Amino acid sequence: MADRRRINAPPGGTVPPIFANTISTTSTQRPKRTRQPTDLRKVFLRTGLVPSASGSSYLELHAPTPSSSTGSLVPSTSSLKLTCTVHGPRPLPRNAAFSSTMLLTTHVKFAPFATRQRRGYLRDAAERDLGVHLEAALRGVVIGERWPKSACEVVITVLEGEEDRWWGDEKNATGEGARLGGWGLMNVLAGAITAASAAIADAGIDCVDLVAGGVAAEVGDGQGKEEVVLDPCPSEHERVGAACVVGYLGARDELTEVWMKGDGSGSADGLIDRAVEAAALMRTVLAEAVREGAMMKYGSGLPEADGAAKKGSVKAEDVAMTG
Repeated sequence: MADRRRINAPPGGTVPPIFANTISTTSTQRPKRTRQPTDLRKVFLRTGLVPSASGSSYLELHAPTPSSSTGSLVPSTSSLKLTCTVHGPRPLPRNAAFSSTMLLTTHVKFAPFATRQRRGYLRDAAERDLGVHLEAALRGVVIGERWPKSACEVVITVLEGEEDRWWGDEKNATGEGARLGGWGLMNVLAGAITAASAAIADAGIDCVDLVAGGVAAEVGDGQGKEEVVLDPCPSEHERVGAACVVGYLGARDELTEVWMKGDGSGSADGLIDRAVEAAALMRTVLAEAVREGAMMKYGSGLPEADGAAKKGSVKAEDVAMTG
């Protein structure tokens, strides 16, 4: 009789796995940006993927295609994948103080496997900082006066986060390079703002407009050439001087959030304008995703849906008559 209190060894022999050495094949091959400075990466955004939440969305930025095949198991560039769930509005407890507006709380959490440096299960300072910026971006959008004595919770889960720099430069990141890290957090915040806006619209919460996140950065090639690019990928540039993230309301032409980091050689107003341009391009994807989600959720009023409903009703009537 087999002993159920222990895990028995496999009946046959096993061979330990052999991993390929990837350090020598990718240590000198930095990815290069093949997009134009005004081009964004391909964006995938969809709403209504979590049935248990009031509203949800999933956003993914496709990783750029490498210019040459290295045969390495380590990806040269990272991408961004995150989910957003909205819980509420729901009433506050009876013992809570009266609030004339809806209490909005935001949480941003990286999965332990989201970045190259494994993160803990408790939120660190960077995640709490992202939550504060996200709350500031959404507070100017939601019409909280229509939901008195209620609360709403927005949760962002980052499945794959943007890296701060190329992984081959991490061992040499000392001094100013290490101090000015965190460039990947700028892309995470921009994606979180867009995904949260789509999830809030999917939840049916009243808003003044859709808020889209955009990021622009002043980058250099290490030889004195500086330029401002939209939707930067930190691993594709040798130097990132400054970056700016905005939360932009396209219909009202207003900003709900501005976060600038670094010390660039250009003017701050020009960097903000380019970030607004990136947010305007992202808004087109956001509006299309919200429209598709509304069609899937409330498609009964559409002409094509009405035609399908009529066909179904006729078929059911025929079955009832023959029975």
